[in-house]
Amino acid sequence: MAKLELKNIRKSFGSVDVLKGIDLMVEDGEFVAFVGPSGCGKSTLLRLICGLDEITSGQMAIDGELVNDVPPAKRGIAMVFQSYALYPHMTVAENMGYALRLAGTPKQEIAERVNKAAKKLRIDTYLERKPRQLSGGQRQRVAIGRAIVREPRIFLFDEPLSNLDAALRVEMRIEIARMKETLGTTMIYVTHDQIEAMTLADKIVVLNAGRVEQVGSPLDLYNKPVNRFVAGFIGSPKMNFLKLGARKGEGAFAVPGGEVRLPRNLSSAPAEIGIRPEHVELVNRGAADSLAGTVTITEHLGSDTYAYVALDGSEEMFVVRLSGDRAVKRNEPIGVHVDPAMLHVFSADGQSIASARPVALEAA
Repeated sequence: MAKLELKNIRKSFGSVDVLKGIDLMVEDGEFVAFVGPSGCGKSTLLRLICGLDEITSGQMAIDGELVNDVPPAKRGIAMVFQSYALYPHMTVAENMGYALRLAGTPKQEIAERVNKAAKKLRIDTYLERKPRQLSGGQRQRVAIGRAIVREPRIFLFDEPLSNLDAALRVEMRIEIARMKETLGTTMIYVTHDQIEAMTLADKIVVLNAGRVEQVGSPLDLYNKPVNRFVAGFIGSPKMNFLKLGARKGEGAFAVPGGEVRLPRNLSSAPAEIGIRPEHVELVNRGAADSLAGTVTITEHLGSDTYAYVALDGSEEMFVVRLSGDRAVKRNEPIGVHVDPAMLHVFSADGQSIASARPVALEAA
């Protein structure tokens, strides 16, 4: 296991600044996920940690040792890529033990490490097969096993499940969660999939345009985003946003479809509100404290139904999460009740000036 510290890490390709001063601490044994839109610098940062790219400026330390100029092979890091990159002419066992063989590890020790990792990943019965004889999920297990046998201080994952179908993604996510608990090794995981990040990570790092927007636990980021970007990025379906119009009285502002009442004593002038789809209810049109709109689209997903509502005076779709058995008709005039206690309020520059009250989890 290892502790990783990044101080003012910058990376430029010519005149293009890709990373613009990253400060981050990854604690010993922690599972950290990097998330953000395409081009935000997630994979570039991972390559810098691994040593595949050079840092333009800043300091990187593992267990207090500066590693800026340490070659990748000597950093004690193993990386699992999006593609499996298995040697087609080698068996599973040979693929998993190849790096150890290059390092001069005794054959007996290689066999022991390979067998141990294979049992953890439940591929011990496939050790004599070639990659072409395996499914996509099995190949990804081999790629992960190849990293495990090296017994690294830090595991790096670069979107390892993105090439798998939905069912295999769930299966492999469970495998990685199990591996996280049994190995206890420091892990850094890059993904576009919020479910992977929210369910696997101890801590999530939200990146945007080469900068860190927020670092925190999954629930911290979900319940208390520091700005509009994080609020809109974390969560699926994403948070609804409404621009505030004219003031309608003490604490009340006009919005499409009606008006909303905001918390008092805000630290800055409010410009926009956000509300998550699960914190909204559909009511009769014209009901008290509701916004007027029309249902345009519904999505029935079994346990949940998503209703997309066009609020009067707005072209933006307002998403409402309902129970799966709730019947909603397309083009139905409807009222949308927004829970004032669950509003997020943002200033004109997108900074959060009030976070919703998080829903208390029921005791087990």
